Amino acid sequence: MELRARLPRRDGRLVADVPDERAIMPFIMRGRTESTVYFEQAVDCTAAEEWVRRWNAAGGPRLSVFLLVLHAVARMLHARPRMNRFVARRRLYDRDGVYLSFGAKRAMTDDAPLEMLKRRFEPDESLAAMVRGLTDAVAGARSGNGSDVDKELKLFLALPTPVLDVAVSLFHWLDARGALPSGLTRSDPMYSSAVVSNLGSLKTDAAYHHLYEHGNCPLFLVVGRIRPTPVAEDDGAVRVRDVLPLRWTFDERIEDGLYAARSADWLRCVLEDPFHHFGAPEDAVRQESGHASG
Repeated sequence: MELRARLPRRDGRLVADVPDERAIMPFIMRGRTESTVYFEQAVDCTAAEEWVRRWNAAGGPRLSVFLLVLHAVARMLHARPRMNRFVARRRLYDRDGVYLSFGAKRAMTDDAPLEMLKRRFEPDESLAAMVRGLTDAVAGARSGNGSDVDKELKLFLALPTPVLDVAVSLFHWLDARGALPSGLTRSDPMYSSAVVSNLGSLKTDAAYHHLYEHGNCPLFLVVGRIRPTPVAEDDGAVRVRDVLPLRWTFDERIEDGLYAARSADWLRCVLEDPFHHFGAPEDAVRQESGHASG
């Protein structure tokens, strides 16, 4: 009996009844690099900016457009679960939860290190709870104490180069067979549903990012800076709108293009009309305050 059959993965469940054309893909396209699809969205974030402004004015935990994007991405992955899959050893798996990874600079300087954070997002988690959790996580990362990933890297990098090369190869061999201890991947940002990068906070434009062969993350979303952009509207008039660029990198082995495109469009609709999807921000803040006091 194969080791893979005796040791099911701790981070996912094997997908049953995979269509033949999808089951063969990991055998034809063996790595994420050659399975990559890139696409771009231009999101009118005028309403999202207003929603965020009113949320903050109502006294909610400090919110930004990027945090709203993170919340919407997590909701999309719960609502569209086939986007929350990954490929391991030529097989397709449903991930055991929604995990997002993102980076936080310790300081806005050239030499400041980038801390990568990974967090689980529950389907019923409120926006306020998410904001407080992320704020605490970022504060901890910027404290200089070092994350679990940093500590693991220091241990690996202390090894002599030949030993390190063997150790990394053994790591990947065990991971492919589901035999890797979960403690080694629990905080690794590349074992996540998606990596979401906020280049807008650095005042730069969105870039297309590569996927990593390390780990099992099949999605990379880069959020650029908001730009005032002339947009032709339904009445024929051209108006200047605040446009948020989103650039996706997608492992097409996990799902077909139509499902992926509709999932990205689901996200766009939420961000362009948060008042419809999240309600009035003042009501959301009051509801959260009522839960907290109760």
